[in-house]
Amino acid sequence: MELWPAIDLRGGKCVRLLQGDYARETVFGDDPIEIVKRFVAAGAQRLHIVDLDGAKVGKPVQASLVARMVAAAGVPCQLGGGIRSFETAQAYSDAGVHRLVVGSVAIEQPALLEQLALEFPDRIVLGLDARDGKVAVRGWLEMSMLMAVDVAKRHMNLPLAAIVYTDIAKDGMLTGPNLNALAEMVAAVPLAVIASGGVATAKDISQVAALGAAGCIVGRALYEGGLTLLEALVAAGESPV
Repeated sequence: MELWPAIDLRGGKCVRLLQGDYARETVFGDDPIEIVKRFVAAGAQRLHIVDLDGAKVGKPVQASLVARMVAAAGVPCQLGGGIRSFETAQAYSDAGVHRLVVGSVAIEQPALLEQLALEFPDRIVLGLDARDGKVAVRGWLEMSMLMAVDVAKRHMNLPLAAIVYTDIAKDGMLTGPNLNALAEMVAAVPLAVIASGGVATAKDISQVAALGAAGCIVGRALYEGGLTLLEALVAAGESPV
C-alpha cells in the first residue's frame, strides 16, 4: 500500500486542522520546503500536499510555494486545494505536480471533472471529503446532500488515478480511521481508494491496508511524534527509498 505523508499549507506555513476547522489550527513548521526535504530524506516515496487557502477561496493561493516544494521533493507529489479550472490544472501540471486532487468540481462542475480526467488520464484524483457519509465542498465549509459513495459510483468509469476518501470527523483527531466507511468505499468502486483521516498508529495503517485500500495519508501523527515515518512505511508494506 502506498504511504502519503501530508503537508497542509496555510499562509505559507505547514499546518494541521482539527476536523477541517480553520479556527482549530496547529502550525508545525514555518518552512514547508524543509519539511519536504525531511520527509524525503527519511524515506518518503511520494507526498500529499494541500493548499488550504486555495481550497477555501476556490483558486490557487500558494502556487509558487507548491512549485518550489515539488522541485525540492524529487518524488511524485499530489496536490489538492483550489483546483477548479482547466487552466489551474494545466499550470500545476506544468509545474511538475504529478497528480491533481479535485473535490468540489465533482459536485459543482462534473463536466469539468470529466474533461480533466480525459486530458490528464491517470493523474486526476477524486477527493471525497465526507461528514456522516455526505460530501463537503469548498474547503469543507459547505455540505452537499450527496453521499460520498454515490458520487464515487457516478464517476468510477473515468480514467481517474484514485479516490482520496477523508472522514472529516476523524481528520486530525488521532482517534483511528473510520474503517467501516472506508470498507464501504473500497467495495463500492473499482478505483484505487486512498484513506485519509484519523491515522495515529502503525496498527491503524495495517488495518487500512487489510481493507484493500491502495494508499493511506498520514499527517498529524508524523508531526507530533506518535508515529515515525519508518514505522508508517513498514506498516504500509513499503521500504524506505
